[in-house]
Amino acid sequence: MSQGNNQFDFNDRYGVKPARAWVKYAVVCAVVGGAWLLWAGLHHSNPELRTELISFITQDPRNPEIRYSIQRASGDDVITCTLTARDFDMNVVGQIEDTIAAGETYLERTISIPTRADAVNAGIERCRVLP
Repeated sequence: MSQGNNQFDFNDRYGVKPARAWVKYAVVCAVVGGAWLLWAGLHHSNPELRTELISFITQDPRNPEIRYSIQRASGDDVITCTLTARDFDMNVVGQIEDTIAAGETYLERTISIPTRADAVNAGIERCRVLP
């Protein structure tokens, strides 16, 4: 046997190394995940188009009025918004397309939505930039 304080180890004898291969994969996943998280946060924090429902009035249930604001990144964009009115059972009873011409980057609009039945609420379905 050898002299000294060396202990006999089967791992040394047969060339078995500790299994730390997962560290490389964990570092790669952390770097890729961090980069994606940074990109997603920066990309979605400043969208091309923002809308916000300010209020709706249903004094006339057949013509509810909706007031909403739009903020667009570029004043050159033409936007169309789909506005809907719903009844008590959440069925769509009125829907219109509101097209907004190029111009100011922030504006507020008040639009009346004609309906086929009495509406109890109104909202913005979606807004999109036209090509």
